[in-house]
Amino acid sequence: MSGSSRRRRVIRTVIGLAAVLVLTVAGAGAWFYHRLDTNISTFDAGGVATERPPAPVPTAPGASVPVNVLLLGSDTRNDGNDDLGGGDVGVGHSDTAILLHVYADRKHAVGVSIPRDTLVTVPSCRLPSGDWTKPRTNQMFNEAFTVGDSPKGNPACTQNTVEALSGLRIDHTIVVDFKGVAAMTDAINGVEVCVPNDVNSHNIKLRKGLQKIAGQPAVDYLRARYGFGDNSDIGRMKRQQAFLSAMIRKIQSQGFSLPTLLPLADAATRSLTVDEGLGTAMKLVDFAQSLQQIKLSDITFVTTPWQLSVVQKGRVDLVHPDVDTLWRLLREDRTLDGQSTGLVPEGDTAGPSPAATDGATPAPAATPLSPEQLATTITVVNGVGTDGLAGAGSAAIRAQGFTNVSLGATTGGRLRTEIAYDPPFKAVADQLATLFPGARTTVEPGSEGVTVTLGRDYRPVPQSATAPASRPVPGGTPAAVGAALGAAAPTGVPTGPPAATGPLPSGVPSGIAKNSRSADADPCNDLIFG
Repeated sequence: MSGSSRRRRVIRTVIGLAAVLVLTVAGAGAWFYHRLDTNISTFDAGGVATERPPAPVPTAPGASVPVNVLLLGSDTRNDGNDDLGGGDVGVGHSDTAILLHVYADRKHAVGVSIPRDTLVTVPSCRLPSGDWTKPRTNQMFNEAFTVGDSPKGNPACTQNTVEALSGLRIDHTIVVDFKGVAAMTDAINGVEVCVPNDVNSHNIKLRKGLQKIAGQPAVDYLRARYGFGDNSDIGRMKRQQAFLSAMIRKIQSQGFSLPTLLPLADAATRSLTVDEGLGTAMKLVDFAQSLQQIKLSDITFVTTPWQLSVVQKGRVDLVHPDVDTLWRLLREDRTLDGQSTGLVPEGDTAGPSPAATDGATPAPAATPLSPEQLATTITVVNGVGTDGLAGAGSAAIRAQGFTNVSLGATTGGRLRTEIAYDPPFKAVADQLATLFPGARTTVEPGSEGVTVTLGRDYRPVPQSATAPASRPVPGGTPAAVGAALGAAAPTGVPTGPPAATGPLPSGVPSGIAKNSRSADADPCNDLIFG
């Protein structure tokens, strides 16, 4: 197989953050800390967006707050990675992304996998020249890492994209390469995985069933798509989630002795690129110690609710409102069935609105409007890029009696909703502000109407009330999917979400439950999709 052919293979490298960091604990001498410090590479924080989601506020002085860590797998061929990945040095990609949400109680965690083919808005990102790009809509998620065409990728751009997508503030970003996967699995003497079928494809030979892998075979297992299950990217993500669970289980079983810790810490740090907040061994240790109480049974992996795109074949759309519910639950530090872990008081079913706590002027009370005012030209702009957001907002406005409502061009990266108005239409803007608590109002003379630009703080009401129904989620047999799309499903693209991997609490939305698996689940469970 040629180098270019191997280069085109979809790359997925999953890193065991919980495993790696938990084991980098106190006990090593000062000399070893110094060695680890020289291993770690950091990326420039200057590329992180200046307009970001608000940081969570502790419920009491000294109380813990949730932590969000973005884990990225890089397919860079730099620094000897071509020996493991094949191909030539080129632009670095990140086809694996897991957003790890560690709850404020430090006893639970959720890892959210974002499919690389998901169509998203890539916000403004910094280039190596120092210039910033313009936001781009309907881009594959993994394109964010390639902005700037660097062999090492652009972690800050991917972080910006995830923050704009989820409304969650990312505290730390960690990137691992092929060598990291190989070295860490070697350091713990292999990881037990389940192979769903006999594989003899693209130089990978594995037998069906449970077996232990390390080094190059571990890299191949995580990277490969063809020959496994249904050959899909979603299936590969399921396999990676099971692998990460097995890696955590293996490390926990070996204990925390220095002979176990030091080789793993050395292997991990030599292959990591991290934000400056985790740029020393001591910082990694401090963070690791905060995670030690999380049991395997209290870690859940979930893939963002998805469906085949009806706009771009071979791509993936996020499913609303389920994905919005997922992000909201994590922003409020709630479990997937909506239970509070301390950040949001019990009984507060709506949860706090970020925009409502950052100094916005409270919305004035609603006053009756005349028929002429209700006919004011109102333009609704999707300032996030999430499909259907502007439609939901315009439906909410029409429900209040406004008759001249239209949609503007989608933008991206807006955190707070903004209502801009021409001075004669102040009363209309005030009325609209009651629909969007915490929105910023600004005067734009000569605009001849009102423009509502929706931000991450906007919470659409349930679709049954005002928003148009979401597109049906294709599912079932390939024939059914083909009928739904008017054509056969593209090769390598899954036909729909699989069934849930195990019982989840009854309050979990179906789109989340179908895409979830517990970290302590049977490693062979639900691998028909991978």
